[in-house]
Amino acid sequence: MSGNHAHVHSTASHQNEKRLWIALSLTSAFLIAEIIAGFLTNSLALLSDAAHMFTDVCALAISLVAMGIAKRFQDTRRTFGYHRFEILAAAFNSILLFLVAIYILYEAFLRFKTPADIHTTGMLIVATFGWAVNIASIRLLQGGKDESLNIKSAYLEVWSDMLGSIGVIVAALTIYFTGWAWMDSLIALAIGMWVLPRTWVLLKETLNVLLEGVPKGMDIKTIQIAMCKIPGILNLHDFHLWAISSNKVSLTAHIVYDGAYSSEKQLLPALRMILEKEFSIHHTTFQFETNPCMETNKDIHCHYLP
Repeated sequence: MSGNHAHVHSTASHQNEKRLWIALSLTSAFLIAEIIAGFLTNSLALLSDAAHMFTDVCALAISLVAMGIAKRFQDTRRTFGYHRFEILAAAFNSILLFLVAIYILYEAFLRFKTPADIHTTGMLIVATFGWAVNIASIRLLQGGKDESLNIKSAYLEVWSDMLGSIGVIVAALTIYFTGWAWMDSLIALAIGMWVLPRTWVLLKETLNVLLEGVPKGMDIKTIQIAMCKIPGILNLHDFHLWAISSNKVSLTAHIVYDGAYSSEKQLLPALRMILEKEFSIHHTTFQFETNPCMETNKDIHCHYLP
């Protein structure tokens, strides 16, 4: 792994941690205010939104803990280090958000049958402040969501809560001017239906990492073809491509080469250059062979001409 790549990743990780701390502070402060306001106004809607805000606080806190643990160096028990904790946090947050979405749908169904008595003025004021806090948190987390599944899960959690705040605002205004109490349930249903599919996609991404599947956005055939274009390579087998965490992709393979035409000293830098520049794969391990140590129907035969 190049020193520059490691420095860039370290800087991005530090920025993500700083974003999480600020978002956690904002969200925690508003959670306390919303709980107090919910009891003072006797608003079930605000208390329900506070419960959702609590899941935001949990998600952000878990993400921070995971990032802290992931910084620990590898040891004799964890030779890959502790980077997987970020993925475990993302999976936990995805499941938590999925359950919250199910609860929203269930609560919306109950409220269609028996609309709650809602105090619209206090509900509107607090929900507006909540919306502002969510917007600030979203802006903070937006820069890191594409770099880390952990940040992405926290980002989606805050996004869903922001929609909840908008829903509460719309419901409060509608009920205030029309008296249509069922609007509260309708908006809650819409939020739940928006959150569920996105949460499912995120959960599948985290499970793919935990199952050591091919990282999202990478085509294994394209990578193999690029490797086969290097003169001297005859065959690839025992080929594995997986991710330890969001930004740590690893590749291992057995390389059969023409010993009369090439050498390991020539092939290794050529392979590393292609994989780093074209696919951003920086962690690679190769076993070079002049004769294949095994022959399977999964071998990739390269069309090499000396």
